[in-house]
Amino acid sequence: MIQVVISGAGGKLATAIAEAVLVTDDLELSGLFNPNRAGRSLLGVTVSADPGSMKGDVVVETAHPDVVLDNLSHWRSAGRAVVVGTSGFTPERLATLREMWGSNGSPCLVVPNFSIGAVLMMRFAAEAAPHFESVEIVERHSSTKPDAPSGTALASAMGIAAAGGHSAEGSTELVKGARGASVEGVRVHSLRLPGLISQQEVALSNSGEVLSIEHMSTNYQSFASGALLAIRKVGDLDPGVHLGLEVVL
Repeated sequence: MIQVVISGAGGKLATAIAEAVLVTDDLELSGLFNPNRAGRSLLGVTVSADPGSMKGDVVVETAHPDVVLDNLSHWRSAGRAVVVGTSGFTPERLATLREMWGSNGSPCLVVPNFSIGAVLMMRFAAEAAPHFESVEIVERHSSTKPDAPSGTALASAMGIAAAGGHSAEGSTELVKGARGASVEGVRVHSLRLPGLISQQEVALSNSGEVLSIEHMSTNYQSFASGALLAIRKVGDLDPGVHLGLEVVL
C-alpha cells in the first residue's frame, strides 16, 4: 500500500487526485497539507498546516506557484518522493529546482499535465516540429489560473525547441506582447477565459500547409489516471528531478 500526501488540498486538481486515490486498492490517502485550509475536513481527512506532521511515501504537490519551491524544500528534507502538478516551471525554475533537489536521495517528478492526451500532443508536436518552417503554441485556460504560460505550454515549447523547431520571426510589434512570449525560440500565446479548463493548440506550418495538433480537457477527471500512474511509478525513478509523465509511461 502506497501512502499518499496531497499538498495544496482543496484545489480543483488536488481534489480530483484525492478522490481518485480514495477509490483505489493499492493507494491510501494518508494526509492533506494546506496552511490556508488548516483544520478543515476534506474527504474525511483533516487538512494540516504542519509539513512535518505529514506521513506518507509519496507527496503530490499542487500548491500555488508562489509557494511550491518552499514546499518542495520541506519534502526534500523529509526524504519524500514527490510528484509535482503545480504549473509554471520555466527552464529557469526547473534549473533552480534541480540545483535545490540535487542528485541524491528521493526522486521528484515534475508533470506539466497529467492527461494522457496532452502528453501525446506534446510528443507528436516535438516529432513534427523539425519538418516545419515555423511553429507556435496557443493555450487557453480559465481566467482564474494563476500563471501564464501554462506548464503544458512551457514543456511543449521546450520539447519542440529541443527537437529543432522554432517560430518565424521578423514582425514588428506595434503593441508590446502582441507576438506572445518566446520560450527557447518558440512563441507561446496565453488566453485566459472564464469557463475553460485546459485547451492547447500547436500550429506548425510550411509554405502552402498548416498542421494543427490540439488537445482539450473538459473535466478535471482527465488528469486522474495520469496522476495515479505517476504516484505508483515515481518511487522507481532514480534520485533527482525528472520532467514529464512520459518518464513513467
